Amino acid sequence: VQLQASGGGQVQAGGSLRLSCAGSGHAFRSYTIGWFRRAPGKEREFVAAIRWGEGRSVYADSVKGRFTISREKNMAYLQMNSLRPEDTAVYYCAAQSAGDMTAPTYGYWGQGTQVTVSS
Repeated sequence: VQLQASGGGQVQAGGSLRLSCAGSGHAFRSYTIGWFRRAPGKEREFVAAIRWGEGRSVYADSVKGRFTISREKNMAYLQMNSLRPEDTAVYYCAAQSAGDMTAPTYGYWGQGTQVTVSS
């Protein structure tokens, strides 16, 4: 499975961005897809994830009500609304066949895409 994240950029607080994650490989559609982020000087943290099939999604408390994760065929998306300066980070998409949806133990990772939110 190969992943390619895109869609990052610079926005003002309150703005929106949509990140995309393109996956290749037959197994992608059956994998759990997660989004993580790493802010400068901080550890990588969980943002959101969506499971294959049932479509169950989970979110970090810090983004609930503002971010929405979705997927379609070989794409996954992270719609980010009401962005805040503290959302500034490099965002990564990841894929796994099984395991804790919120832990950074996914087997496959894309390159990051930078999101910068100015106040």
